[in-house]
Amino acid sequence: MITPEAGSLHRTAMTQPGVYFTLDAPFVRIIGLFSNALEDPGVISNLDKKWPAVSDIQTDFLKAQLQRIKQEKYPGAVLLAVHHPPFSYSPPKKTGGTGGNHGGSTVMLEQIDTICHEVGVYPHAFLSAHAHNYQRYTRIMNFGGKEIDVPFIVCGDGGHNVNSLVRAQRGTPAVEPRAGDDVKYLEGKDKVAKVSHLILAKYDDHNYGYLRVSVDKDYLKIGFHQVGVRSLAQSRFDMVTVRLADHHMVAN
Repeated sequence: MITPEAGSLHRTAMTQPGVYFTLDAPFVRIIGLFSNALEDPGVISNLDKKWPAVSDIQTDFLKAQLQRIKQEKYPGAVLLAVHHPPFSYSPPKKTGGTGGNHGGSTVMLEQIDTICHEVGVYPHAFLSAHAHNYQRYTRIMNFGGKEIDVPFIVCGDGGHNVNSLVRAQRGTPAVEPRAGDDVKYLEGKDKVAKVSHLILAKYDDHNYGYLRVSVDKDYLKIGFHQVGVRSLAQSRFDMVTVRLADHHMVAN
């Protein structure tokens, strides 16, 4: 059924019990937030007083879930999943070209960062989509007096036509980034997080793909697999491993 809230979008309503949720599984807790109030940018609240039709209930929910994790001294992996990506690549103006079809939602991330710092709990990884390609960032930051590594993963190439990471603009050719570039300029005006580096670790804007996430009592592993490759081992294009105890990424 297409609900009135869909407006001009001809998409049927989902049957899940709620658009934001917490999912508990062995060794992992996933907090899902709903950012689809608009096509762009990603919005989860009206804390910036720009979206009066959006309530602040999700920020209250996120704070309550992080407080629960802290009170329980939860030892497993904590994942935060949201449709709109906090970061989506766009080249520096001096290099020419422009970003892909969907940009990052840095205001939304600053609201999340604020709650995480207030509570004292930060997710081991962020999962998102919206941009129709694959991007993985490593955000190196100081949290609670310690340096942590946080993967921010965009995986929006599961079904929609895959979009280029960079587009030409006004006759200026698009310049592809290099894997490993520091792109801290994508942070926007976030005044909460103490970030030393934001690294574009790897990306794929040509192939369809999907994530495989595995967790045990010690490690979180997130792998990106390209569609169309026969064996699982050969299809894996990227892998990141995070040690749960100290939020540090380790070699695979």
